[in-house]
Amino acid sequence: MNDIARTGDFTPEHTGTEKLEAFWMPFTANRQFKSAPRLIQRAEGMYYYTPDGRQVLDAQAGLWCVNAGHCRTPIVQAIAQAAGSLDFAPTFQMGHPMAFELAERLVALAGKPFNHVFFCNSGSEAVDSALKIALAYHRVRGEGQRTRFIGRERGYHGVGFGGISVGGIVGNRKMFGTMLPGVDHLPQTWNLKEQAFSRGQPQWGAHLADELERIVALHDASTIAAVIVEPVAGSAGVLVPPVGYLERLREITAKHGILLIFDEVITGFGRIGKPFGFQQLGVTPDLYTVAKGINSGTVPMGGVFAREGIYEAFMQGPQTAIEFAHGYTYSAHPLACAAALACLDVYRDEGLLTRAGELAGYWEDALHSLRGLPHVIDIRNIGLMGAVELAPRPGAAGARAFDVHVKAFFEENLLVRFTGDILALSPPLIVEKAQIDRIVDGLRRVLSKLD
Repeated sequence: MNDIARTGDFTPEHTGTEKLEAFWMPFTANRQFKSAPRLIQRAEGMYYYTPDGRQVLDAQAGLWCVNAGHCRTPIVQAIAQAAGSLDFAPTFQMGHPMAFELAERLVALAGKPFNHVFFCNSGSEAVDSALKIALAYHRVRGEGQRTRFIGRERGYHGVGFGGISVGGIVGNRKMFGTMLPGVDHLPQTWNLKEQAFSRGQPQWGAHLADELERIVALHDASTIAAVIVEPVAGSAGVLVPPVGYLERLREITAKHGILLIFDEVITGFGRIGKPFGFQQLGVTPDLYTVAKGINSGTVPMGGVFAREGIYEAFMQGPQTAIEFAHGYTYSAHPLACAAALACLDVYRDEGLLTRAGELAGYWEDALHSLRGLPHVIDIRNIGLMGAVELAPRPGAAGARAFDVHVKAFFEENLLVRFTGDILALSPPLIVEKAQIDRIVDGLRRVLSKLD
């Protein structure tokens, strides 16, 4: 760390806190933040820069999204060019070439059996779109009674009412009362006693998927539209699927005619070793959602991939009829498409969609070197995702990880994400081994002094 970074005084007086009040910040302790703000002003490559000039290493890829690194020139130029030539184009009964080009490139990247992609603007919208596609798919096939969804405890599927309903994070659900009816949940897969300090996929836990058979028996398979899970649960703290678990879910859903939806908003676009998580894990869903890394977080965008037969089931009735009454004003927005096309070029040219696999062993060893530090009760990893779980302080759940977040930012010039008492890590895919060392060494220093 350089001298400027060590001596930078980041106090409310220097940031003009009187100008911070109007912004109601999302997923933030607003009062605490505004009393001691953590501001970032610009970004480049692996780094953020604060208003007072400190260089902060981004160990969380923005919010799991900046896979190609910050402010990459080809992506920036593509956005600028699109803004100057086609600022907006409707995709209701109209189209623009970039939307079709992007869809073709994406389904080629996904490979068989995926042949269509539906565009939206975020992971939350992608999930709600996937749920609607599942419901409508069964209806057009004459099985409109399939209206039930099965999610999973500790699952995160965005903040739309559909995503919250199938999600299983209590704090995200409790304020909002009645949500989608007819939703049930699988048990979550993490078990400290059986899985602590697993490297990659835990060996224990495949049997947890068999709970789906009990849920199916309770509700009857003919009422269930889809099961939705994250291949790797990211926002709950990098919960890696046990060996054989996803395979068993696929077997059960296929047997009962239930669609399997993977939420790949985090695992998509190279995060765990191949372009998409299902490819790395070897289990193919019927639908899967993406966002975040689709254009390295530069312009809001999301999408839903559909396997062969799903889109085709809708293509019936009068040719002028709208087959699926759903969409968004900004679906396939020209700037988002331009950014995504340029981003795919960067991913291809720099081999970034497989880089996590190449670095996975080094990342794993580095993270697990933190074992034995004060309060560390588990370390988990897959690809370039990782988590360090801390024992909670009595009566103050989440306080330890929050302290690490703050201390790492101010003392180590390191940005790490926390969720509960878990430190969640996912650097941009351009990360170098020396930067992995810096992430882990910075955490080691903070954790060593943690009370």
